[in-house]
Amino acid sequence: MSDLDWSTPDGLAAIRDHLAGELEGWRAPAAWAVGVSPASSTPDWVYPHVNTPGGAHGLPAVVLGTILRHDGSTATLPVSRADLEAAVTSLEPAEACTELPHPNLAAWREVLHELEGNPAREAVAVFVADPGDPVSSEADASMRTTFEGHAPQV
Repeated sequence: MSDLDWSTPDGLAAIRDHLAGELEGWRAPAAWAVGVSPASSTPDWVYPHVNTPGGAHGLPAVVLGTILRHDGSTATLPVSRADLEAAVTSLEPAEACTELPHPNLAAWREVLHELEGNPAREAVAVFVADPGDPVSSEADASMRTTFEGHAPQV
């Protein structure tokens, strides 16, 4: 992949397509996020950034799917610190593209910081293939409450 261009939106799209082609069964989820368990007694998971339905952040999704060996189907998956560090390292070259913001990379770094500050916290990746799919976990329900006009049924 070294010949692919990380500095342009078209280059990032080509990298996304390349990675998606390498990941068996991959289909881009309608929504997804990386979250961290609550630090207080509240039940809500914390999501520094949620990729809501209709978003356009496909490269981070497939990078995370590649690391977790996940196909993008609706699921809640544990994310180890090592997994998240690998995701950050894999996506960092995309910062060469200054035409686009990189909210997922910033969110992953924030989750890593939260994990460092409190090792009892846990990280998860929530993928939602279709907003009509059943909720896969409490973390999924927490994430879906961020979707405008959506009240998940748990």
